[in-house]
Amino acid sequence: HPLADELFPTIDRRILYVTMFLHDIAKGRPEDHSIAGAKIARRLCPRFGFSPAETETVAWLIQYHLLMSSVAQGRDVSDPKTIADFAAVVQGMERLKLLLILTVADIRAVGPGVWNGWKGQLLRSLYYETERVVSGGHGTGHAHRVEAAKAELRDLLGDWTDADFETYAARHSRAYWLKVEPETMAKHARMIAELEKSGELFAGSATTDAFHATTEITVIARDTHALLSLIAGACAAGDANIDAAAAFTTKDGLAVDSVTVRRRSDDDAEELELAGRIISVIENGARGRIRVSERVARKKQTAMRGRLKAFTLETQVTVSNSWSDAFTVIEVSGLDRPGLLYDLTSEISRLNLNISSAHIATFGERAADSFYVTDLIGEKIMHRNRQANIRKQLTAAFEGESTSKPAPADSRKAPAKAAKPKPAGARAS
Repeated sequence: HPLADELFPTIDRRILYVTMFLHDIAKGRPEDHSIAGAKIARRLCPRFGFSPAETETVAWLIQYHLLMSSVAQGRDVSDPKTIADFAAVVQGMERLKLLLILTVADIRAVGPGVWNGWKGQLLRSLYYETERVVSGGHGTGHAHRVEAAKAELRDLLGDWTDADFETYAARHSRAYWLKVEPETMAKHARMIAELEKSGELFAGSATTDAFHATTEITVIARDTHALLSLIAGACAAGDANIDAAAAFTTKDGLAVDSVTVRRRSDDDAEELELAGRIISVIENGARGRIRVSERVARKKQTAMRGRLKAFTLETQVTVSNSWSDAFTVIEVSGLDRPGLLYDLTSEISRLNLNISSAHIATFGERAADSFYVTDLIGEKIMHRNRQANIRKQLTAAFEGESTSKPAPADSRKAPAKAAKPKPAGARAS
């Protein structure tokens, strides 16, 4: 990890090495192993010759050694509340640097295939965002960052007139400018311009990323709060594992949704062919030509056939309004299974919630997914009875026992006209 390598000469290696040695020492105890391990460290470190301050740093790192991975993979790191809460725990640059290096080493030590560039990018983003807070300055304000993002996009769209660019830029929310990379924004802009010039109502594209070991699938269509569910279903039917998802809606009602899926092949052509098939399923589902729900059901039957339930994990659903100032955050965790993300996003759709972003993580047999949502008018979910119903329905959906009235994501009226996917035009980078 380049950032971890860069930081390594600047940290106290004694503290890092002892933390690595002790961080899982309490695994197998009834108590949370992070808390129990911190207690053990407070007893052992003075015997190793550590000062009280050094001992406390080791104990803190052990207690919070899972935090950075959890926040990076399960929270929206572009949300100021996420960074403020994380920075309040870290409180200093030395701890932040040590925690990053420990987190990278811990993930990489799990086994082959667990670490990838996507996880590295998430950790880097969390580190840099937190660094601006804990280093004493709050860095560049959001308004300035939005203007800087617009300026970068303007440079990338050099063939556009100023009037066309200003009209286009006004369509996007602040969240879009803060979250999306300039090159990706340029791709979105050209897709939308081509879509509207042709009069079509659907566009899809794919971009491979060898470094991060991922492929990004982007779909642009007239907004429906079930679109992300449709995309998740097409990915499930196509055996594509989703690492992350983002959903944006322009002010005039155009959905710009993307999912990042794990690569299955080192060959870009094979990856783009798979992505093209997934995009085709999404479009045909959107037009009502096929029922994606039926394809997912068949895939689940095939995948689960002969599979023994070797693990039992309790399903947990948390609905929180304290993790974000703008969104209600729904966190669900439990035993992973085929088609899980489709079932969860379908249920969220049936509950009349809009998904702003989804953060997907899998730890062995445990799935831990977080969704940043609002109601259909963009407000947080404040009513306790509605929160309780969300917990009930998502618990049932997680366990494959949804009790909601069926309303498949692909059952809406098909648009009169839509574009055929153009996988051949997808590019590798």
